[in-house]
Order: sequence, then C-alpha cells, then structure tokens
Amino acid sequence: MKLSPDALGGHLARGLAPAYLLCGDEPLLVGEAADAVRARARAAGFTDRVVHFIERGSSWADVRAEADSLSLFASRRILELRMPTGKPGASGSATIVDLVERQDPDTLLLILTERLDRDAQGASWVRAIDAHGVVLTAWPIGRDKLPAWLEARARRAGLQLEPEALALLADRTEGNLLAARQEIDRLALGTRHGRVGVAELTASVGDSARFDVFALGAAARAGNAARTLRIVAGLRAEGVEAPLVLWSLLREARQLLRDGGRFTRRDAPRLIGRARRVDRAIKGRLQSDAWDELALLAAELCGRTPLTGSY
Repeated sequence: MKLSPDALGGHLARGLAPAYLLCGDEPLLVGEAADAVRARARAAGFTDRVVHFIERGSSWADVRAEADSLSLFASRRILELRMPTGKPGASGSATIVDLVERQDPDTLLLILTERLDRDAQGASWVRAIDAHGVVLTAWPIGRDKLPAWLEARARRAGLQLEPEALALLADRTEGNLLAARQEIDRLALGTRHGRVGVAELTASVGDSARFDVFALGAAARAGNAARTLRIVAGLRAEGVEAPLVLWSLLREARQLLRDGGRFTRRDAPRLIGRARRVDRAIKGRLQSDAWDELALLAAELCGRTPLTGSY
C-alpha cells in the first residue's frame, strides 16, 4: 500500500502494518513519519528497538540472525534498517522479502532510505513491502505549495501568520523544511499572542539585522543610492539571509510602483526581471553572485541607470 505523509496519521489510527518503507528527498518528512510509526508501535507494545545501519559491505546475515532471535527484554520489537542508497543488493533484497513475508506479529520492520530511483521502485523487496505493508514517499514541497504547508504547520503550533509574513517565511526557507520547522518552533516559543506579522518574523534574525533591513527599504525608497548600497554590503558582511534582503527590496519596489513616483507600470517588467535574476542566483539557477544581483536591484530602485543584460 502506498501512502503520502498526510495520510499516515489516519492509517496509524486504524492500526499498524507489519512493514514500512519510508523514503524520499525530504529528511524532515521522512524523519517525522518514522517518529509517528515508532510512537504508534510503542503504544501497541513494541517496546524494544534494534537498528541496523546498512552500508556497502554490511552483513545481511546479521540482520537475518537478529530477526531470528528472541529479544531478551521485550516480546515485541521494531527492526529498523537505515539504508541510504536504497539498493540492498541481491542478498539484502532476499532478506527483506523474507522478513516481510514472514509477517511476524512480534516484529515490525521499519526501513528508512533516500528517494528510490525507477529501478529500485520495481525491485522485489519494494514490491513485497507494497503488497504486505506500507510504502511512503516524501516528495519535496514545491514553491507553489510551500505557503499552504507553512500555514498549516504554524496553525498546529498555535500561530497565525499574516500573509506578508507567510510570503517572507516561504522565501527564506524554500527548499529547507527543517529550517522552516525550526523557524516556526522559535516563533511559537517567542510569540505571546499567536499572531505573527513581519516584525515578529524578522525579529528572529537579530535586532541589528532587523534594523538594517528596514533601513535598507527606507534608503531605497528615498533614492539614496550610496546609503542603500552601503547597507546591502553591511547586511552581506553580517551574514543576513539574501532572501530577507530581496523581500525588503521587493516590498519597496511594489510601493514605488503603486505610488507612481520614480516608476510607472511600464517599468514593472524590468524590475520584475531584475528581481527574478536575484531569486535565480540565490537558488543556484543563475551563474552569478546573489549579492551582486541584489546590489544591482537596489541601485535600480534608487533610480540609477540600469545595466544592460538578459533577464
């Protein structure tokens, strides 16, 4: 049976399968799924846990011997295999198939691995778990789905994120769900009333950084290019996250376009193109330094003559 991480809770509420394969590119989601399975297993009396780290050259005979032996401390146990490559080889595949098909009521098989490639997905050991247990794949959370995921996560932590704060958090943590969880956990500990705006979110990066980010926006809005670029350089030296700086500049860009001061709607595509270059550089999709691109965007917001080049 194949499950998504969102469906695991409902499945565990109905009972346990004899075997679980948890795989995917998102370590946070795989780890949390494993925690949920272990907790449900403990509640069902699986109080012993044996972990094998499977690497190249590991002896599958040890795993089989462990499965054949009775625990000295508990009648029910979790047999956990951590297998980074997802390719156990012929011996390992045969061992896993045997363990799954035994359906021993006193042994719960739990396998954790990275994303399986196409060949591995069709392997006999994966098919055996699919037939008798659960195969759960944690796919990456795409940028379009990340705000909803963050909002739901924050709600479970007792937080209500304002739209602008939600957008900023998504920009800062895209591609790193562990960082997103840590950010939400910090906010839950430090926010009394539960409602989180931009001010509360930026507070987590430190007082000086928070001050400079808002000072950056004010300098860009005023058209003070020299001060704006000095602040960008200072933020870079302090190790402030580039997505936070981009958010500040985009905020001012939107305001300047709404006000119709230095820019009109005809300028919007150019500014958007410049901001996209920054975003691509931050994510490693453009062979350019993200901070250099931020400086160019900042200078353009101040009314400096834009540099030519492809966006």
